[in-house]
Amino acid sequence: MEHIAYCETQAKELERLLAGEKTMLIRGAAGRKLPHGRVKAGEIVYLIPNDSSGRILAKAIVASVIDSEKLTTDASVSLIEQHLDKLMLNDRQKERWYGKRFLCLIDLKDVTEVEPFSYRREKNMDDWITVERIEDVIE
Repeated sequence: MEHIAYCETQAKELERLLAGEKTMLIRGAAGRKLPHGRVKAGEIVYLIPNDSSGRILAKAIVASVIDSEKLTTDASVSLIEQHLDKLMLNDRQKERWYGKRFLCLIDLKDVTEVEPFSYRREKNMDDWITVERIEDVIE
């Protein structure tokens, strides 16, 4: 599988990943939803800013993944705190992710820029999309 992950523009996530300051992405929810349980080490994640450009600008390889079991608020905060050096979350992001019952932490390596390209986005508004092959969704 391959993945498309939206990076928060306001927090400069993509820039920080490319610079090597940040190496981990986080997703979480009250229930298990993408990418929880669907991302594996060695898979490719294409990175796109969540601005209006709609263009994929980079890619990375998944180094490792932590898919949590159901967490209490304290356990959620603790798990995030253990990985803050890789997540590099600002206060607003911490507020967003703290307390989520299910967390997915995706550690990335070999983050590199790619020739920008667009993909056919379906009607879903998820910030993580899993595809069989990126070639199947390129515009």
